[in-house]
Amino acid sequence: MKATTDLSSFDNSHFSPGKNHLTVILWFIIGRIFINTYFPVPISLKRFVLRAFGASIGKGLVIKPKVNIKYPWNLSVGDFCWIGEQVWIDNLVKVTLGNHVCLSQGAMLLTGNHNYKKTSFDLIVRTIVLEDGVWVGAKSTVCPGVRCKSHSMLGVGSIATASLEPYSIYFGVPAQAIRTRSISE
Repeated sequence: MKATTDLSSFDNSHFSPGKNHLTVILWFIIGRIFINTYFPVPISLKRFVLRAFGASIGKGLVIKPKVNIKYPWNLSVGDFCWIGEQVWIDNLVKVTLGNHVCLSQGAMLLTGNHNYKKTSFDLIVRTIVLEDGVWVGAKSTVCPGVRCKSHSMLGVGSIATASLEPYSIYFGVPAQAIRTRSISE
């Protein structure tokens, strides 16, 4: 007889978001008011709020409406990054964006997954790093543990399950390199 998934045995007690329960609750309220909203909050105020909750934010961040950031204290953003409308940064652990990174509308950065080989469906978390000049296309997903190397590009609706090589363009599910990214002046 084959083993089956038993979600009643799931135990997430080993995981900690890195802050106390009150800070997490306060973030969910404040984040909803200032970041995960269509209300026209000035970008300067969004930057201030993210920094107040421990995010490392470089110069010139552009952050559009309705962005969901799980835990800002696990977020490091370089200079002149763009975070598009409805981006979801599910950063249970560290997510690092280099300089000049673009996350297009609806992109998802997922640091958590589950071990489907265990009956208890254990939580697995791994960091994500997007190096300088990376572009994650609209409705694309970057999975746990992925490193998108310098100026790599993940095309619309693609899923990166493994690291992307520098100056390469990836498309598909799972994403595959299709050509070199050439940038001209």
